[in-house]
Amino acid sequence: MIQWNYWLFYYPLGFLVLEKSKIMKSDERRFHRLNYLLKYYLTNPTENDLYLRAKQMGISDSTAKDYIRTVIIQAQKTYLQ
Repeated sequence: MIQWNYWLFYYPLGFLVLEKSKIMKSDERRFHRLNYLLKYYLTNPTENDLYLRAKQMGISDSTAKDYIRTVIIQAQKTYLQ
Protein backbone atom coordinates (compact mmCIF):
# COMPACT_ATOMS: atom_id res chain seq x y z
CA MET A 1 0.00 0.00 0.00
CA ILE A 2 1.43 3.36 -1.04
CA GLN A 3 1.26 6.22 1.41
CA TRP A 4 -0.39 9.28 -0.12
CA ASN A 5 2.28 11.73 1.10
CA TYR A 6 5.04 9.69 -0.52
CA TRP A 7 3.01 9.22 -3.69
CA LEU A 8 2.11 12.91 -4.03
CA PHE A 9 5.71 13.95 -3.36
CA TYR A 10 7.19 11.81 -6.10
CA TYR A 11 4.22 12.02 -8.50
CA PRO A 12 2.75 15.53 -8.05
CA LEU A 13 0.68 15.23 -11.23
CA GLY A 14 -0.46 11.73 -10.40
CA PHE A 15 -3.96 12.90 -9.63
CA LEU A 16 -4.36 13.51 -13.37
CA VAL A 17 -3.98 9.79 -13.93
CA LEU A 18 -6.74 9.10 -11.42
CA GLU A 19 -9.09 11.40 -13.30
CA LYS A 20 -8.04 10.22 -16.75
CA SER A 21 -11.61 9.97 -17.97
CA LYS A 22 -12.13 13.72 -17.41
CA ILE A 23 -9.18 14.75 -19.60
CA MET A 24 -10.16 15.22 -23.24
CA LYS A 25 -7.78 13.87 -25.85
CA SER A 26 -6.83 15.97 -28.86
CA ASP A 27 -8.88 13.92 -31.31
CA GLU A 28 -11.93 14.22 -29.06
CA ARG A 29 -11.40 17.96 -28.83
CA ARG A 30 -11.14 18.18 -32.64
CA PHE A 31 -14.30 16.09 -33.02
CA HIS A 32 -16.28 18.37 -30.68
CA ARG A 33 -14.96 21.51 -32.34
CA LEU A 34 -15.84 20.26 -35.82
CA ASN A 35 -19.35 19.26 -34.71
CA TYR A 36 -19.88 22.69 -33.16
CA LEU A 37 -18.62 24.45 -36.28
CA LEU A 38 -20.77 22.25 -38.51
CA LYS A 39 -23.90 23.14 -36.54
CA TYR A 40 -22.92 26.80 -36.70
CA TYR A 41 -22.26 26.64 -40.45
CA LEU A 42 -25.60 24.97 -41.14
CA THR A 43 -27.39 27.87 -39.42
CA ASN A 44 -25.11 30.61 -40.77
CA PRO A 45 -23.40 29.49 -44.02
CA THR A 46 -20.78 32.22 -44.40
CA GLU A 47 -17.10 31.30 -44.43
CA ASN A 48 -15.96 34.53 -42.80
CA ASP A 49 -18.22 34.03 -39.77
CA LEU A 50 -17.15 30.42 -39.55
CA TYR A 51 -13.49 31.49 -39.60
CA LEU A 52 -14.08 34.03 -36.84
CA ARG A 53 -15.93 31.44 -34.75
CA ALA A 54 -13.05 28.99 -35.21
CA LYS A 55 -10.50 31.65 -34.22
CA GLN A 56 -12.52 32.35 -31.05
CA MET A 57 -11.78 28.77 -30.04
CA GLY A 58 -8.12 29.72 -29.81
CA ILE A 59 -6.72 27.74 -32.70
CA SER A 60 -4.13 28.78 -35.27
CA ASP A 61 -4.91 30.22 -38.70
CA SER A 62 -3.90 27.07 -40.57
CA THR A 63 -5.98 24.87 -38.25
CA ALA A 64 -8.95 27.19 -38.66
CA LYS A 65 -8.68 26.97 -42.45
CA ASP A 66 -8.42 23.18 -42.23
CA TYR A 67 -11.52 23.08 -40.01
CA ILE A 68 -13.40 25.29 -42.48
CA ARG A 69 -12.56 22.99 -45.39
CA THR A 70 -13.61 19.95 -43.38
CA VAL A 71 -16.86 21.56 -42.21
CA ILE A 72 -17.85 22.72 -45.70
CA ILE A 73 -17.22 19.26 -47.18
CA GLN A 74 -19.21 17.64 -44.39
CA ALA A 75 -22.04 20.15 -44.80
CA GLN A 76 -22.22 19.39 -48.51
CA LYS A 77 -22.37 15.67 -47.78
CA THR A 78 -25.08 16.24 -45.16
CA TYR A 79 -27.09 18.46 -47.47
CA LEU A 80 -26.97 15.97 -50.36
CA GLN A 81 -28.26 13.09 -48.22
